[in-house]
Amino acid sequence: MEDKKANIVAVTAVIAIIILILVARVILNFSKAFFLICGAGIAVIIAILAYIIIRVRYNRRRRLLESKLVSEGRELRVEYSFLRKVAGVPTKFRYKELEEATDNFRSLLGQGASATVFKGALSDGTAVAVKRIDGDQEHGEKEFRSEVAAIASVQHVNLVHLLGYCISNPEGPRFLVYEFIANGSLDCWIFPKRESQSRRGGCLTWELRYKVAIDVAKALSYLHHDCRSRVLHLDVKPENILLDQNYKAIVADFGLSKLMRKDQSRVVTTVRGTKGYLAPEWLLEQGVSEKSDIYSYGMVLLEMIGGCRNVCLIDHGEDRSERKWRYFPKIVNEKMREGKLMEVVDPRLLERGGVDEKEVRRLVYIALWCIQEKARLRPTMARVVEMLEGRAALEEPPDTRMIIVDLLSIDDDDQQPDGHNRRKIATIAPHFVGSNTPITSQHSFAMSILSPR
Repeated sequence: MEDKKANIVAVTAVIAIIILILVARVILNFSKAFFLICGAGIAVIIAILAYIIIRVRYNRRRRLLESKLVSEGRELRVEYSFLRKVAGVPTKFRYKELEEATDNFRSLLGQGASATVFKGALSDGTAVAVKRIDGDQEHGEKEFRSEVAAIASVQHVNLVHLLGYCISNPEGPRFLVYEFIANGSLDCWIFPKRESQSRRGGCLTWELRYKVAIDVAKALSYLHHDCRSRVLHLDVKPENILLDQNYKAIVADFGLSKLMRKDQSRVVTTVRGTKGYLAPEWLLEQGVSEKSDIYSYGMVLLEMIGGCRNVCLIDHGEDRSERKWRYFPKIVNEKMREGKLMEVVDPRLLERGGVDEKEVRRLVYIALWCIQEKARLRPTMARVVEMLEGRAALEEPPDTRMIIVDLLSIDDDDQQPDGHNRRKIATIAPHFVGSNTPITSQHSFAMSILSPR
């Protein structure tokens, strides 16, 4: 636009000078004054033409240079995007892109305490799961940072792949974009389907359950031993284990994860997580370590074997006094001592047949080793992988008091005064970790085992 205006002004000036020369010729004839005016006018016309020529050439070169820079910039962006994908670095998405990908967040996959997951498809056709982290700003930011820090730089076939993220508003929700896993979470495939449940699921065969156990163990072993900083998942449960189209297990949801240096033995953090999977030392506020994940893994193994929740309330009618807590690990431990391990296997699997009793014994032994109340007795995840694959000797686990049963009975005992419950917990709590570390929240200990996330 500026070039056009400059050209119009220049042409107008030339025409005006030519008219001035013609008028001077008529008025002054060929006098000395006429020739002075004529010379000055011609000089100005030449200057204007020179300016126009120089400006045109300059603008042409500028446009060529801009075009070249734009082309190089586009190539750099394409190359940078390619390198990010090759390196596995998460991409920053715009909110509008995620809104279009999820059809305005209509296709709901699942919902948790602080996050909601939607199914979507990117512009290139890639199927994704978009996790929206809600909650208050401080908690949402903490969970977002924990998840990105834990999973962004790790690459493993049994860990969920983070494709990108989005922060549309500093005070609004955060978004994480993951690859979409077709068959959903493990809980839909090992627990009997509820009438209200509309998600895809079924009864996973024994062979596939054993394979899932190995996949999850390899993922946790990688996090604990093969990363620059040890990654503690701290929320291992069937709902956070996904199955792809080939029923390969993929560990997901790193919202509670912690990074731990190689020289650290444990990390102190607030008690969060899911009922039935929290390690005793965490509940006793003595810090967490990779052994806390191992405890949770052992609890998941038992649920895969039995096809039932480890902690559940048995209701024998409307009378509240007849309601009892059932603790499945204690039942498994007793059946192991009695030599009746097949009685704890998911009845649906026994009806189908094809359950290898040796593999059942191996999984039970590993699970009971993993849930030892003293953290130092639990094997490492690398050792667990070796035992699952038959590359390491596997001994019968030692008997354990299963003190959690006492805590469940405390929760049931409405007749006992509060002080009595406190003294009972104070008496049995040190047996969990074999430590004399003082407990600061004894009464909440029993409650936290039964409290949801």
